Amino acid sequence: MGEKAQITSVDGFTLGAYRAEPDGEPKAAVVVIQEIFGVNSHIRDVADGYAAEGYLVIAPQIFDRVERDIELGYEEADMGTGIEIAFQKLDQALALQDIQATIEAASVYGKVGVVGYCFGGLLTWLAACELQGLSAASAYYGGGVAGEAERKAKCPVIMHFGELDAHIPMSDVQKVKDAQPDVQVYVYAADHGFNCDHRASYHAESAASAKQRTLAFFAEQLA
Repeated sequence: MGEKAQITSVDGFTLGAYRAEPDGEPKAAVVVIQEIFGVNSHIRDVADGYAAEGYLVIAPQIFDRVERDIELGYEEADMGTGIEIAFQKLDQALALQDIQATIEAASVYGKVGVVGYCFGGLLTWLAACELQGLSAASAYYGGGVAGEAERKAKCPVIMHFGELDAHIPMSDVQKVKDAQPDVQVYVYAADHGFNCDHRASYHAESAASAKQRTLAFFAEQLA
């Protein structure tokens, strides 16, 4: 369904992206923000899924600033590599700049929502607070969101967390709830990464529930 694309950021840097189009006219646009594993087969599947729901979807390769076309699996070594890139090598300000360029590219198709997972969940929250042109944001198990919980979003936001997630304790989720009473925070009987059917932590029931909530949220906010 999808194809490779390119996005040009404001500083002239060109990053790769995965672009998926719906059958027929897009009803709006969705930007999908990757996990620490790059725009891999799972993220392409996610993009295809939102395209099947009628959205024009773009998933920017935000790791291209470090190394182009990074695609990692879910083994321990992959996780170590992804964490190093995301939290040590990647310039977060430039990543947000590249997401802004993606939002602008997507906006020709109507209102834009953003959905992100893991590291992308954190960037989704930061994008909702800092960037322009977003109408909705859905953040999945964003590590580090609690540390940024005092920020103010510019668009409506929902969040999804797993109560079994050792990376994001429920005390952090409560901190987000306390700081953001206008953000709907959903908690599932699942672990970190519960949306990813390529991981052992995949939880089909929670993934389906979170997806339906996100689709309903987008239907309301992107109409």
